[in-house]
Formats: sequence, C-alpha cells, structure tokens
Amino acid sequence: MKQTKFKKSYRFARVTSFYITLYITLLLGVFLFYFSNIELWEIPVLAISTYVFCFIVIQYRVERFIYRRVKKIYDDLTLLESAKLTKGAITTDMHTLTQEIDKFARDKKLEIETLKVREQYRKEFLGNVSHELKTPLFTVQGYILTLLDGAMDNKEIREKYLERASKGIERLSYIVEDLDMITKLEVGDLRLKIETFNIVELVETIFDMLEMKAAKKKITLTFDMNYKKPIFVKADKERIQQVLINLIVNSIKYGSEKGTTEISIENLIKNKIIVRVTDNGEGIASAHLPRLFERFYRVDKTGSRKEGGSGLGLSIVKHIIEAHQEKIYVESEYSVGSEFSFTLEKAE
Repeated sequence: MKQTKFKKSYRFARVTSFYITLYITLLLGVFLFYFSNIELWEIPVLAISTYVFCFIVIQYRVERFIYRRVKKIYDDLTLLESAKLTKGAITTDMHTLTQEIDKFARDKKLEIETLKVREQYRKEFLGNVSHELKTPLFTVQGYILTLLDGAMDNKEIREKYLERASKGIERLSYIVEDLDMITKLEVGDLRLKIETFNIVELVETIFDMLEMKAAKKKITLTFDMNYKKPIFVKADKERIQQVLINLIVNSIKYGSEKGTTEISIENLIKNKIIVRVTDNGEGIASAHLPRLFERFYRVDKTGSRKEGGSGLGLSIVKHIIEAHQEKIYVESEYSVGSEFSFTLEKAE
C-alpha cells in the first residue's frame, strides 16, 4: 500500500514551541543562574535545545493525531472516501483541513440529491414505458381475443378489429424504434452522416409531406420570408429532417384551428444559423418547460395520448441536435404559442 504523503504545516508547532521554550528558559534560567552559577551563554543553548525538542515532539504528535484520529472519524462518518483522501497530500493545517471537509460534505450532499433525482426519474421512466407499451398491447390482445371468441365469422367486425389491432401494433413499433434510437444516440452507436445540403429546400420538402396533415386543421405552413437564395448547412440531412418533422408535426398537433406554423432561418454568428419553428397554438405553461425533452413526459396526460405518437419525439429531437454538438431551445407562453429553435453549422 502506498504510503500517505503529508502536506506539512509547521505554524502550530513553531508557535507552541516558542511559548514553551520561553517559559522553561525564563524559569530554569533564573533558577540556575542564582542557585547553580550557570554561565550566561548556556541559557541560549538551553533555549535552543528546548525549542528543537518541543518542536519535533509537537509536530510529530499533531501529524499523528490528525492522520490517525481525525481521518478515522471522517471515515467512520462516511463524510468522505478514504481513497479520495489518500490520493493527495494530507494537510496538518486544521483550517485547510476544515475547508476540505466542508467541500467533501457539500459534494456528497449534491451527489445524494442527484441520485435521488435520478431514482425518481428512473421510477417515472419505467412507469411511463410500462404504460405506453401496456396500452397498445392490451388493445391488440382484446381485439384478437374477441375475434377468436367468434367474431371472426362476421366479416365487417373482423376487418374493423384487424385494422384496429394493426394500428396498435404500429404504435408499438413506433415506441420500440424510438427507444432504440434514443439508446443508440445516448451510447454513441448511432453515427451521423455529415453532409452539406440546402436547409431551405429540406423545409420545403417537409412542407409538401405534411401539407395534407396541416390541411385537416386548416393550418398554414409557411416561411417567415421569401428565401430566394439557398442556405447550406453541414449536418446529417436525414436526422435534421427527422427533427424538423417532429417539431412541425407537434406544432400541427397542438396548433390552433386555422393557425400558422412558421419557419425562419437566421444567421446567428459567422459559422452558425438558427432554425426557428413557431406556432400560434395553445402554448405550454412555464412549469412544464424544464422537463419538456424528457422521455415520455407529456404536458397533457390525456389529450396528448389521444393525438397518438410515442411520447419520445422531443427527446429524440434533443438527442439528435446534441449529437451534432448543437443547442436546442424552447420558448412558450400559454394560450399564445410556442417556438422551438436549434442551431446548425453553416457550410462555407
């Protein structure tokens, strides 16, 4: 086992030795001078020898006390790990040591609080996964059991139930695929194919894809201005398309009837642009914004499920943007609208 190194502090030993030496020298010096005919030059020798002896004994005892006693108390109280304490030098200065103890205690407290938050998040996540998988599974199971119990002979019911069971399986597939993607993004297994492409053209393509979906709610998909020149960015085109589709679909899903979803592309700094997706829908209360990108987190626990989806869309969006080493932001005001924005690297 590697021997512990000390960061020595001599102040206590120096001062204490001085006072002891002063007392002993004055006491013995006067006594010996009057009763033993001691020479004057012997008094400094007595003082020096007394000082050296006191200094060595006190310093040794202080180090021994701090290392063996104080450290043992800290270890027993589990305020800090002994492995951490012995990595560096152990100071014999009590003020410095107290500061270190306070720092370790604060770190431990923060670590415990973080673990509690993670534990709560884990419980919520497992509960959400269970709920999201259970609902379509029970739906599919119910329709199939009904068919097996005799409804299969009725052609109209058979087709209707099989169609509903198919939708349930489709929803399960969405959830599993989205979970798989998030896992790959988190562990870094999903490699990005970085290329240069025109972000304006990509948005126009997505507008064409979602035109019919928006038309059902009479929502207009539009740019904030007429972009006559292309704007080239460096990113994974397929993943950025997924980000934009998720954000625009959400704006349609929660947008107001006859509302608007607007896309703007602005220069942020020399080599960055920011893409904004703005709607005038129902908006999001500020209390929900910090947790908006969590997996399965829903602002409206009932209404959002009726709208469909896996509940993982915004979480995937965040992971994709962060995989590009970029930032995503959200601003929203309840009953006014929302704006999601993200940065991208601009191509030369």
